[in-house]
Order: sequence, then C-alpha cells, then structure tokens
Amino acid sequence: MTESDKPATSATSASQPEAEASSRWSWVPIRSLGPRHRDRIAAHLLSLEETDRYLRFGYPATDAQISRYVDTLDFDQDEVFGIFNRRLELIAMAHLAHPSTPAEGARGTMAEFGVSVMRKARGRGFGARLFEHSVLHARNRGVQTLFIHALSENTAMLKIARNAGATVERDGSESDARLRLPPDTFVSHVEEMMGEQAAEFDYQLKRHASHVQQILDAISEVKAHISKSHHIAGE
Repeated sequence: MTESDKPATSATSASQPEAEASSRWSWVPIRSLGPRHRDRIAAHLLSLEETDRYLRFGYPATDAQISRYVDTLDFDQDEVFGIFNRRLELIAMAHLAHPSTPAEGARGTMAEFGVSVMRKARGRGFGARLFEHSVLHARNRGVQTLFIHALSENTAMLKIARNAGATVERDGSESDARLRLPPDTFVSHVEEMMGEQAAEFDYQLKRHASHVQQILDAISEVKAHISKSHHIAGE
C-alpha cells in the first residue's frame, strides 16, 4: 500500500516512528565502575535468578562462583559499566574484557562483551544501551572487533548484536557474535567524555539525595521515639 492510498493517516504514521525513536534514544546514565563497587556488583549478580545466571555466564552459576568472579575482576585491564536507579541500586551492568596479546601482555584488538539486567529493570533497553556504550568505549581504545559468546537461547543478547550489524555463528547450544568496529574519531572521544561526565554528575546527585533521605529517616525515627516516650510518661 502506497502513501497515496491513505493520505489521512500519513501524518500519524510518520509521527509513530519519531515517537519510538525518541523513546529509544532517551539518555541513560552509564557509569564506569571500579574496585570500590565490588559489593554493589556482587549484590547485583547475586540477585539474578537461576535462569538469568545461566544466560549471563553460560552455566547456572552458584553464589560462590559469582563471588569468585567478582573477586577476580581486573579493573585495570577490563572495564565494567553500570546503571544505577535512584536508590543507587545497580540494576544493570556490562563487563568489557580485554584479553592480552601473548607476546607483549598488552591489550589486543578484540574485546569480549557480557551484560546482565535485573528482571525488574527489563524492557527499558538497558542491555542495548550498555552495548552501545561499550562499543564507543572500545573503539576509542583501538579495539577492532567486539566479541560476544552466548547461549543460542539468549535471543535478547543475540538480537542486540545482530541489530548492531554483528555476524552471528551458531554451533549447537552456543553462538558467537562478532562486530567489526569503526576507527575512533574526534567526535567519538567527545561523545564518550560528555557521557561520562553527565553520568558522574547524575550519580553524585543520586548519592546526595540518598544521604539526605537517610538523615530525614533518622530524624523521623528520633521524633517517633520521643513521641512514644512522652506518651508512656503521660500514662
């Protein structure tokens, strides 16, 4: 059906993609994580249900295995990114691993991507946003290929990779996706820098709000205790 067949609906049809694009590209604060965030990372991964752990790690990781994984995260060699909610709960995170080259022990030109999103935060595109952020970060550091190893049933992750233009090869229950990255540019570096600064500002605002809320809760608790004491004394 051509546009001339239904001229009355052309404006509506044109506005729908614009609305979807606006929703799809709304900004999400993604922050780089470091060693001091290990406890939050552990809490996030340990909160994943058994099925989600299976999709994230490729096996039904136990609490002990997740704890070992978190303890061995190398924040000097790799990058870990996270999305926090207003209560500073880590609701989504990505691990961008940089294997070293055998000869020099330096970072190679390939990086591996892994992501997890809490069930209550699904449907907001956080996995795709973390993937886009990781792609930008990787290309700005000379990475040429982004690699994803996932279970073939992890359709959400493989869809993100395919939508980005990755080549996906399936081998039984497992699939490998490879995305060739473009070289970095001045614009890509500025984009990453601005995104990191905005995410840091957002995090500090949330942190300040959390501290204020803790103070208010403490004051309310003291008032309730005083009120209760006066009531008992009056009896």
